[in-house]
Amino acid sequence: MLARIIDHPDCQDIVVDVGMPVRHRNVRYNCRVIFYNRKIILIRPKMWLANGILFSLAVIFLPTSVQLFTNHVAARSDGNYRELRHFSPWQRPREIEDYYLEQIVGKITGQYKVPFGDAVISTRDTCIGLETCEELFTPNGPHIPYGLAGVEIISNSSGSHHELKKLDTRVNLITQATKLSGGIYLYANQQGCDGDRLYYDGCAMIVINGNIVAQGSQFSLKDVEVITATVDIEEVRHPVRTYRASSSRNMQATRQPPFVRLDLDVRLSRLDDDAEPGLVPSEPISAKYHAPEEEISLGPACWLWDYLRRSGAAGFFLPLSGGIDSCATAIIVHSMCREVVKAVSEGNQQVIKDVRRLCAEPEGSTWLPRTSQEVCNRIFHTSFMGTQNSSKETRERAKALSTEIGSYHIDFNFDTVVTAITNLFTVITNFQPRFKVHGGTGAENAALQNVQARLRMVLSYLFASLLPTVRQRPGGGGLLVLASSNVDDLKKFIAWARDSFDLPILHDFLTATPTAELEPITATYVQSDEADMGVTYAELGTFGYLRKVAKLGPWSMYEKLLHVWGNEYSPREIYEKTRHFFYHYAINRHKMTVLTPSYHAEQYSPEDNRHDLRQFLCQLLSSTDGLLARVNADLCLLDPPFTWAYKKMEESVKYWESKGWTAGKAQKKSVKAD
Repeated sequence: MLARIIDHPDCQDIVVDVGMPVRHRNVRYNCRVIFYNRKIILIRPKMWLANGILFSLAVIFLPTSVQLFTNHVAARSDGNYRELRHFSPWQRPREIEDYYLEQIVGKITGQYKVPFGDAVISTRDTCIGLETCEELFTPNGPHIPYGLAGVEIISNSSGSHHELKKLDTRVNLITQATKLSGGIYLYANQQGCDGDRLYYDGCAMIVINGNIVAQGSQFSLKDVEVITATVDIEEVRHPVRTYRASSSRNMQATRQPPFVRLDLDVRLSRLDDDAEPGLVPSEPISAKYHAPEEEISLGPACWLWDYLRRSGAAGFFLPLSGGIDSCATAIIVHSMCREVVKAVSEGNQQVIKDVRRLCAEPEGSTWLPRTSQEVCNRIFHTSFMGTQNSSKETRERAKALSTEIGSYHIDFNFDTVVTAITNLFTVITNFQPRFKVHGGTGAENAALQNVQARLRMVLSYLFASLLPTVRQRPGGGGLLVLASSNVDDLKKFIAWARDSFDLPILHDFLTATPTAELEPITATYVQSDEADMGVTYAELGTFGYLRKVAKLGPWSMYEKLLHVWGNEYSPREIYEKTRHFFYHYAINRHKMTVLTPSYHAEQYSPEDNRHDLRQFLCQLLSSTDGLLARVNADLCLLDPPFTWAYKKMEESVKYWESKGWTAGKAQKKSVKAD
């Protein structure tokens, strides 16, 4: 592939930077290959590795501008995957070696060896340095010594995945990298779903001296996106009016060890006698951000489209319960259909080709969708699977939402299937399980609820397999079954979508009490999610963040929550909630090991794949007060008793109660510690 790129006519008379894995002296490195006119100038290995696989993107320098191509190439990022499984870092800064080229490449370049290592490239009019993805995020990134060593252009080909509000972090790092020492920063990022749980949100940028002069889209269905800018190199190097005129910067620059400079006999700027009077530098622009609710709408939507078109499936199937979880998933698919129609109206030929194939249009069809409902009805299937425990309100909400977004909707009850399962159990065991409201035990109540929930899953896959056949879809194919897990962000997203997508029916979902509807409704009892969990969704979000992002165990979390929740709850209430959370987390942790891959949007999501590589079952802890016991109690979150942690929390509760802290501080302000 590299040989084809180097030899391609479009890649002549420009400096091209391409990322690829390279094996040097039997060690695999994540590298950047820089070439010009069929000659490789440098192979630059990555020096600081993220916990992920990163194959960089292409950055191309033109004589009068800079173009960044954001492509679909394999990339994963820190926190989800382990880059060290595949690559080793280059640990010899400012050093290079000879790399002996493969014959297929050497035939084209006329070279048998090229420089390999940490070096910079000097042209006739400037100097170029390279850093890769994670290196930007390190405290002492390569851009710092590069800037002090006189490098004026820094190119970064990245594979940074989407998380809510993460773009702000990237923008701050890139602008700050060129504010302190000046310079031009070229940032290209992967865009799209690359076949895993991550979405790479593009947003290529060109920055000069801390000012953004070009920015690509963050969410797009385009396979390739190009941004350009015209920059004045004198804005970087001017001896008086630039950042590099600072005396303190220059004092540090005189102490900077030099880099190996590889000469490239070419000019990237125009000569005075070749200048265009009408050519002016690009004006600074403000960074473009999406609100978090927009990110929830667009990121998963683009990811689902890539997932669908690459999987070969015929569409999606969603059990639409009438609750906010499945509602949010349906709205994301609706957003996907809106983006598809938008791309079609813009003439995106790849999307047009894909939507015709996915909507089972015959060969040679000229059909183009005009509304999102047209696309939705072809590829999105929803179903309300009711039982005698379902309410009329949830059924009507599900039907109304499916009508608004245009999905193919079916509505049925499956009480006969539930009865068949429970009757089978009764015949075999001579035991009739009962719900809690009918006098049953907690185990009976949970078992009867699980029968309904699991049957819904089985029925979902049955309908997903056969609905395309029922609808006589040409080419057949199954449907991808969708589901979701509730987080507090969903309510804000639904409120935003209600207004932005003009879907007033969403107001009913927002005001409805979250309920699984798995237990009988009586005059005195209606099932509620928060009552079943024993904590509110807001509290669950706090627990999730502290456990996964802050990495706190029971004792450390209790200490933290004394300050966070101290105005609302007493130490004993905080202790009981913390213990309740960790008990249920521990007995359910094993389920996370087989959780279906889902879109990664936040660090605190319940999905633990490769985030938490510890054992999902631990030996029981003793009551020892030693260091090992504390480490295990705070880090090994999978032992139900948490003996040491619980003992410490109980001691803390008794201490604070002896000081008079028996209610939230907002009600009792006289609490004092020794």
